[in-house]
Amino acid sequence: MDESARPRRMAPVPGDGEPAGPTAEDLLVRVAKGDERAFDALYDKLAGPVLGLVRRILRDSAQSEEVTQEVMVELWRTATRYSPERGSALNWAMTLAHRRAVDRVRSARASSDREVKATFEAARARPFDEVAEAVAARWERSQVRRCLTTLTELQRESVLLAYYQGYTYREVSEVLQTPHGTIKTRLRDGLIRLRDCMGVTA
Repeated sequence: MDESARPRRMAPVPGDGEPAGPTAEDLLVRVAKGDERAFDALYDKLAGPVLGLVRRILRDSAQSEEVTQEVMVELWRTATRYSPERGSALNWAMTLAHRRAVDRVRSARASSDREVKATFEAARARPFDEVAEAVAARWERSQVRRCLTTLTELQRESVLLAYYQGYTYREVSEVLQTPHGTIKTRLRDGLIRLRDCMGVTA
């Protein structure tokens, strides 16, 4: 049996008016035993919520569908690791979905000086917007990227989402599942470190 082919099911099967079937937890346990019909039913239950979460993060339909398929593949292949005592099947699927969607966002990078300038200008919190404008005006993309490597991983994630991907503070907070105030602190500290690295004075 080709495991990678299992998650190609794209649309749920309409109900026949029968009583409610097994729970997602029961289905996942059966999937762990290689039950293909159980996986079809599990797909119908979980693919919709997974796609909704991924689409909120990626904001791109094609990529969202790809990531949803990846999540369903992972559910099929790792079902044996699931234990109902550790939480609901839905929560487990959504955790996988969030992780894969964020990984996809992290892998995306801006490719032009115009994008760098535009995203820095998107930061409106004083006094760091002046710093961002000075950075975009005085330095080339390669220098910006070099200085991005001096940030901590958490600062870099926040800066790339907000200033390269155009996310709002609230959206960055949702994607990284981090409090809004923490995100603002990461962005502030990240911009300070960028300013120091590039020798830009506020």
